Amino acid sequence: MNLEKLKESMYQLVVETSTNLPKDVRRAIQKAKHRENEGTRAAMSLATITNNIQMADENVSPICQDTGLPTFKVKTPVGVNQLEIKEAIYEAIVKATKDGKLRPNSVDSLTGENSGDNLGAGTPVIKFEQWEKDYVDVRLILKGGGCENKNIQYSLPCELEGLGRAGRDLDGIRKCIMHSVYQAQGQGCSAGFIGVGIGGDRSSGYDLAKAQLFRSNDDVNPNESLRQLEEYVMEHANELGIGTMGFGGETTLLGCKVGVMNRIPASFFVSVAYNCWAFRRLGVSVNPESGDIQEWFYQDGDLITFKEENEAEKETAAASESNVVTLQAPITEEQIRELKVGDVVRINGMMYTGRDAIHKYLSDNDAPIDLNGQIIYHCGPVMLKDEEGTWHVKAAGPTTSIREEPYQGDIMKRFGIRAVIGKGGMGPKTLAALKDHGGVYLNAIGGAAQYYADCIKSVEGVDLMQFGIPEAMWHLKVEGFTAVVTMDSHGNSLHEEVDKSSLEKLAKFKDRVFN
Repeated sequence: MNLEKLKESMYQLVVETSTNLPKDVRRAIQKAKHRENEGTRAAMSLATITNNIQMADENVSPICQDTGLPTFKVKTPVGVNQLEIKEAIYEAIVKATKDGKLRPNSVDSLTGENSGDNLGAGTPVIKFEQWEKDYVDVRLILKGGGCENKNIQYSLPCELEGLGRAGRDLDGIRKCIMHSVYQAQGQGCSAGFIGVGIGGDRSSGYDLAKAQLFRSNDDVNPNESLRQLEEYVMEHANELGIGTMGFGGETTLLGCKVGVMNRIPASFFVSVAYNCWAFRRLGVSVNPESGDIQEWFYQDGDLITFKEENEAEKETAAASESNVVTLQAPITEEQIRELKVGDVVRINGMMYTGRDAIHKYLSDNDAPIDLNGQIIYHCGPVMLKDEEGTWHVKAAGPTTSIREEPYQGDIMKRFGIRAVIGKGGMGPKTLAALKDHGGVYLNAIGGAAQYYADCIKSVEGVDLMQFGIPEAMWHLKVEGFTAVVTMDSHGNSLHEEVDKSSLEKLAKFKDRVFN
């Protein structure tokens, strides 16, 4: 095989997967968008999402800033050198990271050190399989951490909140899948896609679940029982009312694919792999002699660019400017107390990124800057430095906030922080601190990395770079950065409301037996 050509092909696959959403995913998002009622939070979120898809297309930049754990599934004819393919994939990953198409995401689990190039023990994941066909099949999924953290595995029989006992049968499996959608809420960047694996052991069950994500969203399951199960879940999961970003709405799930394998008598696992709306999954067939790409997978049908509807929505949005509250740091407590859940906020001026490492650091140390009245953004951006040494933001969507729950309230009160931006909401400890201190939680649209990068006008500085690019504290000057108040200083939480209402709706499916 021509190794240099193979490296080029693997680089194209990585870049396209990161920047170009597959056609089957675009179709699902467009259908969801048309189901929402105009003027709702869900409609606004989907408008931002489709705008972000268009921007990623035009800029050839990451749809989402979270590279996740790049996972390759490779099928090779007998006699093809798998070591060469692995080398080509490694070089493609390194180059794509250097070019700002991927965020450096490989971290030493013991030291916390970021490798800087997405290579390390176990990263990327490459799974090989031999087959009798005469071409190499390479598929890649970039599954971000927010949705990966909402994966869940059930051991049957078990008791499920809202649904009662789930037994070792199709009806028990149904309950597990419905519960998996409920427990994800908006934290995995809903509306999402799920892959389900029935059977196997703890590890093979999850492998089977993730393998379902490599199926086309438009395919039909050849197993009649599983086909009916998939259709049931798609119909009824969207009755839970969780909606896009967990804001409430008509669409909670965009796709459901189920696979089954044998198990041992003592174990009965149902494993669910949850994927966000930014379903970055592509594949290619490669000539085993030349290394050239012969065909792209998941690209059947017309390309939906969203360009025309995005332009129309911009005009509608301009007409409703009077409903938007503008904030600029430093923010006073009085300004915060005036905000309530549901308000749309536009931020101008400075904000500072802070993820897991920053929150742990601030719990034990002084802040490197004065944070009184300031805004913290839960974000690990994709950054590139030019020849003059100036940093530029290539992608900058929010990360899942609930990870910072142990720290957030204390840090806000200690340093005088008035607003936190993230996605998925936070828990009771933070909600109590917002009420006591006078703070607010702002939910940005998860996965909209290009949309928010466009709002960042300059990088004014950076602190704590020892934690690596995603975890450093970036000083960002923004203009027109829009988010929704979902937790206010009066003890109200949209996330609590949606969780409660969706649990009540979930309970209605307790006795709907599925055969």
